[in-house]
Amino acid sequence: MTTQTEKAARFLALHRPGNPLLLPNPWDQGSAKLLASLGFQALATTSSGFAVTLGRPDGAVSRDEALAHAAAIVSATDLPVSADLENGFADDPDGVAHTVSLAIETGLAGLSVEDFSGRDDEPIYDIGLAADRVAAAAEAAHAGSPRLVLTARAENYLHGRPDLADTIARLQAFQAAGADVLYAPGLTSLADIRQVVGAVDRPVNVLAMPGVPPVAELAEAGVSRVSVGGALAFAALSSIADAAIELRDQGTYGYLAGSAAGRRAAASAAGGDA
Repeated sequence: MTTQTEKAARFLALHRPGNPLLLPNPWDQGSAKLLASLGFQALATTSSGFAVTLGRPDGAVSRDEALAHAAAIVSATDLPVSADLENGFADDPDGVAHTVSLAIETGLAGLSVEDFSGRDDEPIYDIGLAADRVAAAAEAAHAGSPRLVLTARAENYLHGRPDLADTIARLQAFQAAGADVLYAPGLTSLADIRQVVGAVDRPVNVLAMPGVPPVAELAEAGVSRVSVGGALAFAALSSIADAAIELRDQGTYGYLAGSAAGRRAAASAAGGDA
């Protein structure tokens, strides 16, 4: 078994500009095992993908639930796992640091903290407070062995603030505060992504979403990591909905072809027979 320290070091080493780490986001242990069996080198949790397994919207999961979920994903494979810890489940830097300290105990290789407050009136933390929160998270994540990989997220583009200059300023502040990886989900323009990559000295993660260039173009722009958020979880739910609607409205079983393929993939991932 690979130690947590080794996983964390391996995870950071996989962030190579021009050869981005493809980081899929499982939503349970079965999907984690499946993705590992397909050859991915690391995994990350997804707050929205996990929340939907509980019948809740994104942002409606508690810290204890998120940490227990992270521990479950870690235990499913021997791959490095990074956890989506939303805003650290706290507004103040000390609270964020406490969450990170608890996260270390789950066996994670990395984690992310975002500057989205969750409030309608002020959805994004003031840049000074946001940087202080990242500094507290970095101090906790890097305090000893293992040294977890901290991803700092600037959430402007997901919350109605498509301000590239402010986003870059935030990422630069997060870099200065000790973040290992920088992430501005919601960017789709290759020119904007290039500008972000050129403005910082840390690996940059891009979220795969409609309008985002293919991985080959992101690689050429110097991106170091591509993640998918809850997209795989919702793609799975879409397949379930399509199959159920076919059964309900047509009384036919065309979905069984896909079901058979899924059964074989799951059996292979679990080391069993279909």
